[in-house]
Amino acid sequence: MEKLQQSILDKAALKQDVFATTKSLFEQLKIEIGLITNEIHDFITPLDARVAVELKTTEAFEARMTLAGDTIVFHMHTNVFAFPNNHMIHKSPYVMDSPGNAYCGIINVYNFLTDTYRFHRMNDSGYLVARIFVNREKHFFVEGQGQLGFMYKDFATKVFDQKNMHSFIVTALQHVIDFDIYTPPYRAVKEVTLGDVQAQGQSLRLRTGKRLGFQFESEGDEVSF
Repeated sequence: MEKLQQSILDKAALKQDVFATTKSLFEQLKIEIGLITNEIHDFITPLDARVAVELKTTEAFEARMTLAGDTIVFHMHTNVFAFPNNHMIHKSPYVMDSPGNAYCGIINVYNFLTDTYRFHRMNDSGYLVARIFVNREKHFFVEGQGQLGFMYKDFATKVFDQKNMHSFIVTALQHVIDFDIYTPPYRAVKEVTLGDVQAQGQSLRLRTGKRLGFQFESEGDEVSF
């Protein structure tokens, strides 16, 4: 019983540490997102006021940035995660010397169409652009699309500081802007009920997404732990 009690205490304390660190870093990340949003807004608005650039941070674990036709959602998961025993992270001297370093919080970054939020199209698809894994010591690595798949892989040395936050956000936004909406395959949209069209005002329930019906595979190299 004493061993069990100590195990519970140790694991709970570790997870609380990881959560607290992830939450603190997420708050810093939101500040950096705000600064970048303001910089983009100040550049674009005088040139073309039609291009919407704004940030909403009304949720404790979410920040939603609008860039014209794209909405980028930064979402912190409230749980702490471990990795399977066969995961490469466990072969790292950094983790082998201190197994608690393998426990991570996660910040997910999703790309939705702005119209998905504007018209409340609940059937629309969003896409995971990247997910950031952060441990209690602020070390991090990223799984993601495009350059995000290989830029942030050195878990043992990389710290999620202001410089890396800025670099990550800019790279993620560039990927989103370069990731154009494709028309879905004809067979995927050739049938529609009258109710679908009339219920919420033409097309609001017709599923839309940047790559609807197309395969979207992860890129990048292995993580260097």
